[in-house]
Amino acid sequence: MTEFLVLLADSGVDTTSPDSDGISQWAWLSLAAFLVILNGFFVAAEFALVKVRLSQIDKMVAENRPFAKSAHWLAVRMDHSLSACQLGITMASLALGYVGEPAFAQLLEPIFLILGIESENLLHLCGFVVSFSVITSLHLVIGEQAPKIFAIRRPQSMVRWCAPLMVFFFYLLFPFMYVLNWATEIFLKMVGLTGGGSHGSVHTEDEIKAVLRESYFHQQLTDSEHSLLNRVFEFDDLLVREVMLPRADVQILDVNLPIIDLVEVVQKTRHTRYPVCDGSLDSLLGVLHVKDLVGVDVSQPDFSLQTILREVKKVPDGMPITSVLKLIQKSRQLMTFVVDEHGLIVGVCTLENILEKIVGPVDDEFDSVQPPLIQEIREREYLIQGKALIRDVERKLNISLDIEGFDTIAGAVMDRGEKVPEVGDKVEFDKAVAEVIAVSHDHADQIRIILLDDSDS
Repeated sequence: MTEFLVLLADSGVDTTSPDSDGISQWAWLSLAAFLVILNGFFVAAEFALVKVRLSQIDKMVAENRPFAKSAHWLAVRMDHSLSACQLGITMASLALGYVGEPAFAQLLEPIFLILGIESENLLHLCGFVVSFSVITSLHLVIGEQAPKIFAIRRPQSMVRWCAPLMVFFFYLLFPFMYVLNWATEIFLKMVGLTGGGSHGSVHTEDEIKAVLRESYFHQQLTDSEHSLLNRVFEFDDLLVREVMLPRADVQILDVNLPIIDLVEVVQKTRHTRYPVCDGSLDSLLGVLHVKDLVGVDVSQPDFSLQTILREVKKVPDGMPITSVLKLIQKSRQLMTFVVDEHGLIVGVCTLENILEKIVGPVDDEFDSVQPPLIQEIREREYLIQGKALIRDVERKLNISLDIEGFDTIAGAVMDRGEKVPEVGDKVEFDKAVAEVIAVSHDHADQIRIILLDDSDS
């Protein structure tokens, strides 16, 4: 450095600024560096405020983290806080443009003279180009990019450490911010945007699911956590007809049978609750809870099953299961009967049927082991139970069956085949072929689906 200054002196070039002494020139350069850092501070504060959630700040306040209360104070005044950041960025950038370029140009001018550039116009042009490039690079890297990326990656830390100084600037710039916000609101009204809003976005259900998938992909959620959370979101979209036990599978007690025969049915099937009917579900009398038989001498001639029956609760087949759950909780009757638009009972829904849609199968010691609804038997080939929901099949196999008006895969096969299903029937869907494997009571119990390659479709 010393040799360089001697060379400049020997060349007859003044090592100080053409307009000021060396000390003031370095002072201008220091001011330029300060403005770059100040610009970076406001950028980091702005992105940290937008990125961090208020719930995260509340947690930091509860944990008594440093400057968390100041960060909370700024977050609840988001509009004005961001205005302060924007105003600070604008003022720092304008001041940097005014201070930085002349300071660097004056520092570089002696070097250009050594290189033989003596034309005053050419000196100014070269000084402007080089100094503008240096200032722009420093401004982008140190004053914009680096603090922005740091704030996005670590918003909670950044918002806390920026908070004290931001509160100071908030009060310092408040008169300017007030005018700025007033002018902004007038302009927004002119373009048709009215009403207050939040700078933070509210996530839709699909966006939250995407976040869950990303968290699962990066191993922040386990398989069971990811599956459970997804089922919670789907829970609210389900209708009672999609979770009910179909009428054909409902075990009833016919009041016309001898009591000893009914007891044998209870001992054999071992359910907790039974619909008691006069011949069929079309003549439903009530619900029998097996606990009500404890201590009762059913062999007495005057014993009548109807004396211990419980009230019947009915719901339409299009009712959301969230509403059915509320009804069950309120009535404390864990069995409800599902009726269609014609008033006919088409199935039964219990609390177990509803909860299984969130937590998965819940079998007690008396339930027989049921095969999985969707089972992959080999590559691109699946064995599916007829009662499996179409939406579950589509999601699992990543296909679209393009069926409306039916809830189960058995219904989809019957609709596409346009006939009552029989064993061996085959129907085609987009990129899949379904074959009926087993039939019971005109219902496809088991269906094999083979996925087709693009070359096969």
